[in-house]
Order: sequence, then C-alpha cells, then structure tokens
Amino acid sequence: MDAIRAHKLRSALTILGLTMGVATLMTVMTLVQGANVYVEQKIANLGTNVFRVARTPFAVVDFSIVVKALKNKTLRYEDLLTVRELCTACEQVGGSASSTLSLQAGNKQADDASIIGYTPNMVDIDTRTLDLGRYFTDTEDRHAAYVCLIGASVADKLFPAVNPIGKTLRSGSLEFTVVGTFEKLGSVLGQDQDNFVIVPLTTWLKVRGTRSSLTLEIKASGGEEKFNAAQDEVRSILRTRRHDLPGKDDSFFIGTAQSYISLWQSISGSFFAVFVMVSSIAAIVGGIVIMNVMLVSVTERTREIGVRRALGATQSDVLRQFLTESVIQCLIGGAIGIAIGFACAEGLRNLTGFVKLWVASLGVLLSTIIGLFFGIYPARKAARLDPVNALRSEGG
Repeated sequence: MDAIRAHKLRSALTILGLTMGVATLMTVMTLVQGANVYVEQKIANLGTNVFRVARTPFAVVDFSIVVKALKNKTLRYEDLLTVRELCTACEQVGGSASSTLSLQAGNKQADDASIIGYTPNMVDIDTRTLDLGRYFTDTEDRHAAYVCLIGASVADKLFPAVNPIGKTLRSGSLEFTVVGTFEKLGSVLGQDQDNFVIVPLTTWLKVRGTRSSLTLEIKASGGEEKFNAAQDEVRSILRTRRHDLPGKDDSFFIGTAQSYISLWQSISGSFFAVFVMVSSIAAIVGGIVIMNVMLVSVTERTREIGVRRALGATQSDVLRQFLTESVIQCLIGGAIGIAIGFACAEGLRNLTGFVKLWVASLGVLLSTIIGLFFGIYPARKAARLDPVNALRSEGG
C-alpha cells in the first residue's frame, strides 16, 4: 500500500484501464440480462402450447421478408370462424387485433395506449392474469358492447387510488365501461407492458374497420405431437381458403415460442459476443498496463528486494509481496468499475429493470484473475533476483 501511495498518478493510470474494462463488462452483462428477460417475456406471453397465425411474420431479421409479406391478403374474421369450425386438433381458436389510441377519464389522460381486440375465449388462451373484475362475455362480444379491461399502467394513470371497475373511459367520442383489470407486468427493454386496453374483437372491428388483418391465437394442449398436428391442420385450412398454389410459400406466417427463441439465437451469439469481447479487451489492456508498471516497480525497487532477501525474506515472501500489490490495484480498479457499472445499470433501468449480484461478483473475480495473471511475471522476476546483485544495485 505504501508503494501504491508513493506513486499516486502511476497507480491511478494503472487502475483506470481495469476500471473501464470492468465497468463496460458490468453494463454489457446488465443489457444482456435485459434482452434475455425481453425474450422470456415474449415467450411467456405467447405460451408454450399456443401458436399464432398472422399476415406478416412475428420474428425476422430480414426486413425484405416483411415488405414482401405486406402484399399478402389480410386474415379476416371469416378465416377465424372457418379455422375454429374445421380444426379438430385445436383446443381453442381465438383472434386478436391491435392499434393505438389516447384515453381519457375526467382530466386524466393516457397517450399511445394499445387497444387490443380479443375474442371472449382469449381468457383461456392469453397468459395475462386478471386482477380485478371479470372478462367480457360472449353476449357482449356478439353485440359489440363498449366494455373493456385495462392494464395496470392505464389504471394508475386514469384511476389513481380508485377502484376502476364500473368507471368510464373515453377515446374521442367513444366511451368504454371498465369491467376488469390485469396484474402488472412491468417494463421490458423500455417498453411498458401494461399500457393497454382490451375490448371485444367485434367492438374493435366496429371501431377500426373490418378490413384490418387479424391474428389467430390458437391453443393446442396435449403434447408436441398434437401441437404440430394443429399447426398442420391450420396451415392446410388457410392455404385452401387463400388459394395458395402447391409448391408456393404460405401467404401467412405461423409463430410459436420457438420463433422468438430462434430469433434471439440468431442475433445474440454474434452481437453480444462482440460486446463482451470489447469489454474484455479493455480489462486485458488494463492488466497489461499493470504488468508493465509492476516490471518498472521491480527495477526501481531492486535494492529494497536485496535488503529484504538479506534479512531473511524468502523467494515466496517477495513473490507474495508483488502479487498482493498487483491484486490490490486490480481490486481497487474492479471496485470502482463495479460502482460505475451499477450507476450505468441504474441509468438504464428502463431497459433492464434490475441488476444481479452475480454480475458484481463476476467483476470482482475478473479483477482478481487479472491481478494474479498479469502480476505473476513481475513477481517471479522480483523473487528470483540474486540478493548480492540486488544489494549492489543503486535503485531505490
């Protein structure tokens, strides 16, 4: 510690490289966690025994596929009814559609809320959990009633500290009666998962128009074989209805939980490997700087080493001294880096929502390993100095 304090500027510059490396690693790992949660959330919302059918793809990295898909015919309410009637392997066939709007209640307002149209049987398909009230009924759906269920964010914005059940909210000239609320989902990668209002699908079509394309939400429990059989049936029914020629691609897309997993695997392997590699390089550069400084320190303190050896210090004592000095500098740099990483993670709270303790532990472990790895050569060099030659040295 005396040696570190005696050369404050040199020690600070030595520590700086490792600090930036650990801080970068902390921030990157926090973002990785946020992305993992986003994918898990998508999968959880879909359900492992549910698949979706839509006009455009659910998860792609090639935007040209989306552009091409926009030329496909829309999925209509009649398609939903036909699949519901003909698919024998399908346990439930529901439908959904969505857009955005602004909501008002009294002098309160919720902007850019998602309005989602659901069929009544989505209560058995959707994974959202009802908090208060009830779901809308078949009768309300059949008569396109102006009833709705709202997410936690909409409830907090429009009805703070008030039970929203039975209250009225407006969108322009339309008025909806709140019949239920959902439990809070939270924010994932900056996207509020609770800023939505759900209405009967027939009401949504009445408000937004029947030409909008629907998404079919299909549940098929009973194992993978039945799940795949349901997909095959739905594909056959829709290809027939949409006159897709043999040998041609489907004019619609089927999405499953595996779709999101595949998308994530296609981008995460290379994308985050680069991030982690960059942060690791910064940490390694810090380690190399520490090794160079330690080598200079050994040269400057040759006489000190000779005196210690002459007084009975063993090679192991000298080795431990210089290794400890290296590790201390690394731990100081690592601690500062962890603090900066936590600060960055706090600043990115909307993107991540949490920081795990094991990430901080990883930073401490990385600092220790770098200190040992890059300190071992200077320490061994110091320990192997000949005591007689070291005493003859004119160094400090």
